[in-house]
Amino acid sequence: GEADALRAHGVAVQADRAEVGRNLQDHLQARLVFKCREATLNDEIRSFYDKARIGLEYALFRSGPMTMAASLVFGFMKTRPGLATPDIQFHIQPWSADSPGEGVHPFSAFTQSVCQLRPESRGRIGLRSADPMQHPLIEPNYLATRSDQDTLVAGIRMARAIARTEPLRGAISEEFRPAAGLETRDELLDWARMNSTTIYHPTGTCRMGPDDAAVVDARLRVKGLRGLRVADCSIMPDIVSGNTNAPAMMIGAKLARMVAEDRKAAAAPAPAA
Repeated sequence: GEADALRAHGVAVQADRAEVGRNLQDHLQARLVFKCREATLNDEIRSFYDKARIGLEYALFRSGPMTMAASLVFGFMKTRPGLATPDIQFHIQPWSADSPGEGVHPFSAFTQSVCQLRPESRGRIGLRSADPMQHPLIEPNYLATRSDQDTLVAGIRMARAIARTEPLRGAISEEFRPAAGLETRDELLDWARMNSTTIYHPTGTCRMGPDDAAVVDARLRVKGLRGLRVADCSIMPDIVSGNTNAPAMMIGAKLARMVAEDRKAAAAPAPAA
């Protein structure tokens, strides 16, 4: 890591790699919530009895709400016509909550999340102390650039437009979040800053690259050290325009092949003189 930061916490410096922990990128989601005229998953999982029934149904028959993905509908869209590829992903979920992990709302509703796919903003992760059990200091630095702000606000407006189109319009009784009174760019941006959440796609903090500042090389070896490689989404120079699970698996599979290649090359007899 960065030598001065390590020394400040009494950690011996093995390699001065100032970029470790920098270049943090993540997919931020703004979660719009719409109240519905008919029952949603909120109504099925609110009580302890409902949760027990659903758990039993899954345990015995592998059926019911627990067989569903968190989001049932996805959509990739462009916020501007001149873009080569989509810059926004929508997730529609048949339930709603203040944030993931909390209890569902006490009314029928669904969530339409707006996720910005290619953020320009960069954050960082740093040490809190030398204790590896302490959580690190995380500065996501979301929405730090004008482009990121404009893209997310445009996505929120697109999500609203979809909700106002049939057949969704007929199923919706009220926009709960952000709420109909918020219309201007600054109002929607302020709401997004206060209410958006991560989709848990952190990447970039051990950036791969040919330059001296990069943390790992093309074979995922940490520069300046022997016997240490990194194989997860932290090696991405730029975040992918979608979920990170499959790319993470690909990175691991690629490294496994490279390690096997290196072992085979090391075991090969030297060419005759």
